[in-house]
Amino acid sequence: MRIVIALASDALHRLGAKGGTQEDPLIVRSVAAQLARIAQGNDVVIVHSDGYRISSHADHHHEGRDSGAVSTELTHAEAAPTKMGTSLERELCDMLPSVRRCAALHTQVEVDRADPAFDAPNKAVGPMLTGERALAAAREKRWHLAHDGIAYRHVVPSPQPVRLLQEEPLRRLVEQGAVVVCTVGVMPVVTADDGGLHAVDAVVDEHDGAALVARTVQADLFVIATDKPGVFLDWGTANSKLLRHGHPSVLHELARTAGTMSAKLEAAAHFAERTGRRAAIGALSDVVRLVDGTAGTTISCERVDPRGFDGGAVAC
Repeated sequence: MRIVIALASDALHRLGAKGGTQEDPLIVRSVAAQLARIAQGNDVVIVHSDGYRISSHADHHHEGRDSGAVSTELTHAEAAPTKMGTSLERELCDMLPSVRRCAALHTQVEVDRADPAFDAPNKAVGPMLTGERALAAAREKRWHLAHDGIAYRHVVPSPQPVRLLQEEPLRRLVEQGAVVVCTVGVMPVVTADDGGLHAVDAVVDEHDGAALVARTVQADLFVIATDKPGVFLDWGTANSKLLRHGHPSVLHELARTAGTMSAKLEAAAHFAERTGRRAAIGALSDVVRLVDGTAGTTISCERVDPRGFDGGAVAC
Protein backbone atom coordinates (compact mmCIF):
# COMPACT_ATOMS: atom_id res chain seq x y z
CA MET A 1 0.00 0.00 0.00
CA ARG A 2 1.17 3.53 -0.76
CA ILE A 3 0.72 5.82 2.27
CA VAL A 4 1.31 9.54 2.78
CA ILE A 5 1.55 10.57 6.44
CA ALA A 6 1.35 14.27 7.27
CA LEU A 7 2.93 15.18 10.61
CA ALA A 8 0.76 18.11 11.65
CA SER A 9 2.69 20.90 13.37
CA ASP A 10 0.39 20.81 16.42
CA ALA A 11 1.33 17.18 17.09
CA LEU A 12 5.05 17.95 16.90
CA HIS A 13 4.66 21.03 19.08
CA ARG A 14 2.82 18.96 21.68
CA LEU A 15 5.70 16.50 21.76
CA GLY A 16 8.15 19.38 22.12
CA ALA A 17 6.15 20.79 25.01
CA LYS A 18 6.76 17.59 26.96
CA GLY A 19 10.44 18.23 27.45
CA GLY A 20 12.21 19.63 24.42
CA THR A 21 11.89 21.08 20.96
CA GLN A 22 10.36 19.07 18.13
CA GLU A 23 13.91 18.55 16.81
CA ASP A 24 14.97 16.92 20.13
CA PRO A 25 16.75 13.63 19.23
CA LEU A 26 14.58 11.59 21.61
CA ILE A 27 11.39 13.00 20.12
CA VAL A 28 12.54 12.45 16.54
CA ARG A 29 13.60 8.89 17.44
CA SER A 30 10.20 8.18 18.99
CA VAL A 31 8.36 9.44 15.90
CA ALA A 32 10.70 7.52 13.59
CA ALA A 33 10.12 4.28 15.49
CA GLN A 34 6.37 4.46 14.86
CA LEU A 35 6.79 5.41 11.21
CA ALA A 36 9.33 2.64 10.63
CA ARG A 37 6.67 0.09 11.56
CA ILE A 38 4.42 1.43 8.81
CA ALA A 39 7.27 1.56 6.27
CA GLN A 40 7.72 -2.20 6.55
CA GLY A 41 5.83 -3.59 3.57
CA ASN A 42 4.46 -0.23 2.37
CA ASP A 43 5.52 2.68 0.18
CA VAL A 44 5.65 5.65 2.55
CA VAL A 45 6.00 9.40 2.14
CA ILE A 46 6.19 11.47 5.33
CA VAL A 47 5.26 15.12 5.01
CA HIS A 48 5.91 17.95 7.43
CA SER A 49 5.86 21.72 7.28
CA ASP A 50 9.15 23.49 6.56
CA GLY A 51 8.98 25.59 9.70
CA TYR A 52 7.03 28.63 8.51
CA ARG A 53 6.18 30.24 11.82
CA ILE A 54 2.82 31.76 12.65
CA SER A 55 3.57 33.75 15.76
CA SER A 56 1.64 33.59 19.01
CA HIS A 57 0.82 36.29 21.54
CA ALA A 58 4.33 35.85 22.93
CA ASP A 59 5.70 37.65 19.86
CA HIS A 60 4.33 40.95 21.14
CA HIS A 61 5.79 44.27 20.02
CA HIS A 62 5.30 46.93 22.66
CA GLU A 63 5.07 50.65 22.30
CA GLY A 64 8.46 52.32 22.53
CA ARG A 65 10.57 49.70 20.77
CA ASP A 66 13.19 51.02 18.36
CA SER A 67 11.59 51.38 14.92
CA GLY A 68 14.62 49.94 13.12
CA ALA A 69 14.62 46.87 15.35
CA VAL A 70 10.91 46.38 14.78
CA SER A 71 11.31 46.60 11.03
CA THR A 72 14.09 43.99 11.02
CA GLU A 73 12.10 41.68 13.26
CA LEU A 74 9.01 42.02 11.11
CA THR A 75 11.04 41.14 8.05
CA HIS A 76 12.53 37.94 9.42
CA ALA A 77 10.08 36.68 12.03
CA GLU A 78 8.11 34.49 9.68
CA ALA A 79 10.87 32.04 8.74
CA ALA A 80 12.11 29.53 11.32
CA PRO A 81 14.02 26.72 9.58
CA THR A 82 13.76 23.25 11.08
CA LYS A 83 16.10 20.25 11.14
CA MET A 84 13.17 17.86 11.54
CA GLY A 85 13.34 16.50 7.98
CA THR A 86 17.00 15.51 7.92
CA SER A 87 16.90 14.21 11.52
CA LEU A 88 13.87 12.05 10.79
CA GLU A 89 15.45 10.69 7.60
CA ARG A 90 18.61 9.75 9.50
CA GLU A 91 16.67 7.96 12.26
CA LEU A 92 14.55 6.04 9.75
CA CYS A 93 17.68 4.92 7.90
CA ASP A 94 19.06 3.54 11.16
CA MET A 95 15.84 1.67 11.96
CA LEU A 96 15.02 0.19 8.55
CA PRO A 97 16.92 -2.60 6.75
CA SER A 98 20.02 -1.38 4.96
CA VAL A 99 18.49 -2.25 1.58
CA ARG A 100 15.62 0.19 2.20
CA ARG A 101 16.61 3.64 0.98
CA CYS A 102 15.53 6.84 2.73
CA ALA A 103 15.54 10.29 1.19
CA ALA A 104 14.73 13.84 2.28
CA LEU A 105 13.16 16.11 -0.34
CA HIS A 106 12.22 19.77 -0.05
CA THR A 107 9.37 20.72 -2.36
CA GLN A 108 7.81 24.00 -3.38
CA VAL A 109 4.26 24.54 -4.56
CA GLU A 110 2.75 26.54 -7.38
CA VAL A 111 -0.56 28.31 -6.93
CA ASP A 112 -2.94 29.97 -9.40
CA ARG A 113 -2.52 33.74 -9.35
CA ALA A 114 -6.24 33.97 -10.21
CA ASP A 115 -7.15 32.15 -6.96
CA PRO A 116 -9.85 34.23 -5.19
CA ALA A 117 -7.88 33.88 -1.94
CA PHE A 118 -5.59 36.66 -3.18
CA ASP A 119 -8.54 39.06 -2.87
CA ALA A 120 -9.23 38.05 0.74
CA PRO A 121 -6.04 37.75 2.85
CA ASN A 122 -6.92 35.96 6.09
CA LYS A 123 -3.88 34.00 7.32
CA ALA A 124 -2.19 35.75 10.25
CA VAL A 125 1.62 35.50 10.22
CA GLY A 126 4.48 37.09 12.07
CA PRO A 127 4.38 39.11 15.30
CA MET A 128 1.54 41.05 16.85
CA LEU A 129 1.78 44.81 16.23
CA THR A 130 0.74 47.43 18.78
CA GLY A 131 3.16 50.36 18.64
CA GLU A 132 2.59 53.16 16.15
CA ARG A 133 6.10 52.73 14.75
CA ALA A 134 5.50 49.01 14.25
CA LEU A 135 2.26 49.76 12.44
CA ALA A 136 3.99 52.37 10.31
CA ALA A 137 6.70 49.85 9.36
CA ALA A 138 4.01 47.35 8.35
CA ARG A 139 2.19 49.94 6.24
CA GLU A 140 5.47 50.88 4.58
CA LYS A 141 5.81 47.26 3.48
CA ARG A 142 2.21 47.41 2.18
CA TRP A 143 1.14 44.53 4.39
CA HIS A 144 -2.54 43.78 4.85
CA LEU A 145 -3.36 44.24 8.53
CA ALA A 146 -6.21 42.80 10.59
CA HIS A 147 -7.18 43.58 14.17
CA ASP A 148 -7.84 40.56 16.39
CA GLY A 149 -9.22 42.47 19.37
CA ILE A 150 -5.82 42.84 21.03
CA ALA A 151 -3.42 44.00 18.35
CA TYR A 152 -2.84 44.10 14.61
CA ARG A 153 -1.54 41.14 12.63
CA HIS A 154 -0.01 40.83 9.19
CA VAL A 155 -2.43 38.72 7.13
CA VAL A 156 -1.66 37.05 3.81
CA PRO A 157 -3.71 35.04 1.29
CA SER A 158 -3.95 31.26 1.62
CA PRO A 159 -4.48 29.96 -1.96
CA GLN A 160 -4.96 26.33 -2.90
CA PRO A 161 -1.81 24.53 -4.13
CA VAL A 162 -2.08 23.25 -7.69
CA ARG A 163 1.31 21.69 -8.48
CA LEU A 164 4.45 20.43 -6.79
CA LEU A 165 7.51 21.78 -8.59
CA GLN A 166 9.46 18.66 -7.60
CA GLU A 167 6.74 16.17 -8.53
CA GLU A 168 8.95 14.14 -10.90
CA PRO A 169 11.81 13.43 -8.45
CA LEU A 170 9.23 12.67 -5.75
CA ARG A 171 7.46 10.12 -7.95
CA ARG A 172 10.74 8.50 -8.97
CA LEU A 173 11.89 8.12 -5.37
CA VAL A 174 8.60 6.51 -4.38
CA GLU A 175 8.60 4.18 -7.41
CA GLN A 176 12.13 3.09 -6.49
CA GLY A 177 10.91 2.07 -3.03
CA ALA A 178 12.51 4.87 -1.03
CA VAL A 179 10.94 6.12 2.18
CA VAL A 180 10.68 9.85 1.49
CA VAL A 181 10.62 12.55 4.14
CA CYS A 182 9.05 15.37 2.19
CA THR A 183 9.17 18.96 3.40
CA VAL A 184 6.36 20.97 1.85
CA GLY A 185 7.31 24.58 1.21
CA VAL A 186 4.33 26.63 2.35
CA MET A 187 5.49 29.89 0.70
CA PRO A 188 4.22 29.48 -2.88
CA VAL A 189 5.12 30.66 -6.36
CA VAL A 190 3.06 31.68 -9.39
CA THR A 191 3.77 31.49 -13.11
CA ALA A 192 4.30 34.95 -14.58
CA ASP A 193 3.39 36.08 -18.11
CA ASP A 194 6.99 35.45 -19.20
CA GLY A 195 6.76 31.84 -18.04
CA GLY A 196 9.03 32.38 -15.03
CA LEU A 197 8.16 31.43 -11.47
CA HIS A 198 7.85 34.19 -8.88
CA ALA A 199 7.35 33.97 -5.11
CA VAL A 200 4.20 35.58 -3.74
CA ASP A 201 3.34 36.96 -0.32
CA ALA A 202 1.03 34.12 0.67
CA VAL A 203 0.91 30.89 2.68
CA VAL A 204 -0.22 27.44 1.57
CA ASP A 205 -1.91 25.55 4.38
CA GLU A 206 0.30 22.65 5.51
CA HIS A 207 -2.55 20.13 5.27
CA ASP A 208 -3.52 21.21 1.76
CA GLY A 209 0.14 20.89 0.78
CA ALA A 210 0.30 17.37 2.23
CA ALA A 211 -2.91 16.38 0.42
CA LEU A 212 -1.34 17.58 -2.85
CA VAL A 213 1.64 15.31 -2.16
CA ALA A 214 -0.75 12.40 -1.57
CA ARG A 215 -2.56 13.02 -4.85
CA THR A 216 0.72 13.50 -6.73
CA VAL A 217 2.08 10.08 -5.72
CA GLN A 218 -1.38 8.47 -6.07
CA ALA A 219 -1.47 7.38 -2.45
CA ASP A 220 -3.90 4.67 -1.37
CA LEU A 221 -4.17 6.29 2.06
CA PHE A 222 -3.65 9.84 3.33
CA VAL A 223 -3.08 10.17 7.09
CA ILE A 224 -2.97 13.41 9.08
CA ALA A 225 -1.26 12.69 12.41
CA THR A 226 -2.17 15.36 14.94
CA ASP A 227 -2.31 15.90 18.71
CA LYS A 228 -5.90 14.65 19.20
CA PRO A 229 -7.47 11.17 18.93
CA GLY A 230 -9.54 12.30 15.95
CA VAL A 231 -12.39 14.62 15.04
CA PHE A 232 -15.06 15.06 17.72
CA LEU A 233 -18.70 16.01 17.26
CA ASP A 234 -20.04 18.53 19.80
CA TRP A 235 -16.51 19.12 21.09
CA GLY A 236 -16.42 20.66 24.58
CA THR A 237 -19.89 19.50 25.56
CA ALA A 238 -21.22 16.56 27.57
CA ASN A 239 -22.39 15.02 24.28
CA SER A 240 -18.95 15.07 22.68
CA LYS A 241 -18.26 11.91 20.69
CA LEU A 242 -15.41 10.77 18.47
CA LEU A 243 -16.34 10.71 14.79
CA ARG A 244 -15.14 7.32 13.58
CA HIS A 245 -16.22 7.58 9.96
CA GLY A 246 -17.40 10.42 7.77
CA HIS A 247 -18.37 10.94 4.14
CA PRO A 248 -16.61 13.91 2.45
CA SER A 249 -19.89 15.59 1.46
CA VAL A 250 -20.95 15.75 5.12
CA LEU A 251 -17.55 16.73 6.48
CA HIS A 252 -17.25 19.88 4.37
CA GLU A 253 -20.19 21.29 6.33
CA LEU A 254 -18.77 20.07 9.65
CA ALA A 255 -15.41 21.69 8.87
CA ARG A 256 -16.94 25.16 9.09
CA THR A 257 -17.35 24.79 12.86
CA ALA A 258 -14.52 22.36 13.63
CA GLY A 259 -12.05 24.93 15.00
CA THR A 260 -8.44 23.74 14.79
CA MET A 261 -9.62 20.62 12.93
CA SER A 262 -11.21 22.62 10.09
CA ALA A 263 -8.19 22.71 7.76
CA LYS A 264 -7.40 19.05 8.45
CA LEU A 265 -10.97 17.98 7.71
CA GLU A 266 -11.11 19.97 4.48
CA ALA A 267 -7.80 18.55 3.24
CA ALA A 268 -8.75 14.97 4.10
CA ALA A 269 -12.24 15.32 2.59
CA HIS A 270 -10.89 16.81 -0.64
CA PHE A 271 -8.39 13.95 -0.98
CA ALA A 272 -11.10 11.31 -0.45
CA GLU A 273 -13.61 12.80 -2.90
CA ARG A 274 -11.02 13.57 -5.60
CA THR A 275 -9.36 10.16 -5.50
CA GLY A 276 -12.01 7.79 -4.17
CA ARG A 277 -9.45 6.62 -1.61
CA ARG A 278 -9.33 6.71 2.18
CA ALA A 279 -8.04 9.44 4.50
CA ALA A 280 -7.64 9.35 8.28
CA ILE A 281 -7.12 11.88 11.07
CA GLY A 282 -5.94 11.03 14.56
CA ALA A 283 -3.21 11.07 17.17
CA LEU A 284 0.41 10.69 16.17
CA SER A 285 0.75 8.12 18.96
CA ASP A 286 -1.94 6.02 17.21
CA VAL A 287 -0.48 6.31 13.72
CA VAL A 288 -0.19 2.53 13.22
CA ARG A 289 -3.85 2.07 14.12
CA LEU A 290 -4.81 5.01 11.89
CA VAL A 291 -3.33 3.09 8.99
CA ASP A 292 -5.30 -0.08 9.73
CA GLY A 293 -8.49 1.90 10.44
CA THR A 294 -8.98 0.91 14.09
CA ALA A 295 -8.41 4.38 15.55
CA GLY A 296 -9.13 8.00 14.76
CA THR A 297 -11.50 9.38 12.15
CA THR A 298 -11.72 7.74 8.74
CA ILE A 299 -12.88 9.79 5.76
CA SER A 300 -14.05 7.93 2.66
CA CYS A 301 -16.82 7.82 0.06
CA GLU A 302 -17.71 4.33 1.24
CA ARG A 303 -21.12 3.89 2.85
CA VAL A 304 -20.67 2.04 6.13
CA ASP A 305 -22.82 0.35 8.73
CA PRO A 306 -22.85 2.51 11.90
CA ARG A 307 -23.11 -0.62 14.01
CA GLY A 308 -19.52 -1.40 13.12
CA PHE A 309 -18.25 1.62 15.08
CA ASP A 310 -19.18 1.01 18.70
CA GLY A 311 -18.55 4.01 20.93
CA GLY A 312 -18.12 6.42 18.04
CA ALA A 313 -20.25 8.43 15.64
CA VAL A 314 -20.72 8.01 11.89
CA ALA A 315 -21.61 10.88 9.54
CA CYS A 316 -22.76 9.74 6.10
